[in-house]
Amino acid sequence: MEKSEYIKISNARDIKDAKERRIYRLFEILPGLLSWGTLLGVVFLSWLAPVFIAFFIIAFDIYWLLKTVFLSVHLRSSFAVIKKISQRNWLAALEEQNKKQDLSWPASAQPSHKATDWRGKATVGWQEIYHLVIFPMYEESYEVVAETFESLLSTNYPKEKMIVVLAVEKRAGERARAVAGKIEKYFGGKFFNFLTVVHPNDIVGELAGKGSNETWAAKEAKEKIIDRLNLPYENIVVSVFDVDTVVYREYFGRLTHVFLEAPDRLHCSFQPVPIFNNNIWDAPSFSRVAAQSGTFWHMMQQERPERLATFSSHAMNFKTLVEMDWWSVKNVSEDSRIFWQALLFYDAKYRVVPLFYPVSMDANLAENWWQTAVNVYKQQRRWGWGVENVPYVLFGFRHNKNISLKTKIFWMFNHMEGFWSWGTNALLIFLLGWLPLFLGGQQFNVTVLSYNLPQVTRAIMTAAMIGIVSSAIYGARLLPPRPKHHQPRRYFFMAMQWILMPFTIIVFGAIPGLEAQTRLMLGKYMGFWVTPKVRQTKS
Repeated sequence: MEKSEYIKISNARDIKDAKERRIYRLFEILPGLLSWGTLLGVVFLSWLAPVFIAFFIIAFDIYWLLKTVFLSVHLRSSFAVIKKISQRNWLAALEEQNKKQDLSWPASAQPSHKATDWRGKATVGWQEIYHLVIFPMYEESYEVVAETFESLLSTNYPKEKMIVVLAVEKRAGERARAVAGKIEKYFGGKFFNFLTVVHPNDIVGELAGKGSNETWAAKEAKEKIIDRLNLPYENIVVSVFDVDTVVYREYFGRLTHVFLEAPDRLHCSFQPVPIFNNNIWDAPSFSRVAAQSGTFWHMMQQERPERLATFSSHAMNFKTLVEMDWWSVKNVSEDSRIFWQALLFYDAKYRVVPLFYPVSMDANLAENWWQTAVNVYKQQRRWGWGVENVPYVLFGFRHNKNISLKTKIFWMFNHMEGFWSWGTNALLIFLLGWLPLFLGGQQFNVTVLSYNLPQVTRAIMTAAMIGIVSSAIYGARLLPPRPKHHQPRRYFFMAMQWILMPFTIIVFGAIPGLEAQTRLMLGKYMGFWVTPKVRQTKS
């Protein structure tokens, strides 16, 4: 199978060859099979071999404790780096970067342009870089979208270097197009170029979702702006944001600086830290815990760039995007798929570079707490549907002979382990760890091990509370200023919310993650669910 074929596969139904389709289906079954096999195996062996499972549970609890400590160290380190980087003026840093580039040339080798430096390394000045900023939009209100554009205008970066595209879904109706028209009226003339596009809803072979919308937007920008102005593709950085994303002041300066400093920058994606802070004070406690837990995970991942994949808001070079034929138009998880697509397309010579700089989005908030809970669950399930990339990568590795076995094993293990942990770990820790006491029978219950199992487990879990304490501390430090319509006592509830963590990582973590894996295992493919954006009226 040619590379041009397997990098565009969405699921097993896309494969015409019966044998290859069966292989892809086996890869789709594998993640759910591993997770369900683990959970059902623990239940069965708690009855058949309770002593073995008791030792397994103790070992697993110790592993969980060590992992908690390990990740807490990364969280602390990442927070310190983010804080330091957020305080810097990155536009000024770009000016310093230009001066250093000029100084890097020996006097005898001064060129007439900055295409390459004296070592042959490609380089350009930051003034030659353009930013293509794409906002896919569905049914969001004017207030939500306007806040995003206000933040864009407030960035410390020349707006004449920004090409902004607001991509509206036709299926969202007249109200959405009216919002887009109003945004263009007030903000359109304030950038180098502004384009409103309407994504058709009847294109054959597309999944109605973010990936197809942003691909349409990028193609329109290429045809109507970039190609007409003859802008060099390699000098354009594409940033894709959810339309509720508040861009912080130094984001584009930081992104441009990292882009210009990155070796082989055309084969990199650039990942900020998503912080769900826009409406965090108004969201209910379980939504806040789910949102901030996600933020902490992405902060820790910035410390481990060798495992980092793209998520939600991300950036990459326009030339790279054109070469790979855009984002996937048939996948729910297009934000992470673009990384795996690039990894296969460039024979694993592709990576994600952490920015250690935040962007802010909405936490889940609906008209009432029950609908908020439903929305949190659906959003987590959609994120869990990123498991669709597991069979995609395994299938691609099978056909790509240019990637080393060592690299394949590294990515296969890390990718599989991540989704296995998502669907099983919380259930093993908080629910299934007690099963040997109930299913082990009288013979096991009279042993010293059965007496010590709850005490050892309790002690290890108590020690693992360091994770909850760290979450409470850093959650408080990440909070934006308290809105006037909330009383100071709200701080107390913000701290106490973390006692809900065991509940949230099961109900809004393991269960939706396991459901996504089960759907993939059964071939019940998901469509794209758009998270509603609701803002509380402030009186």
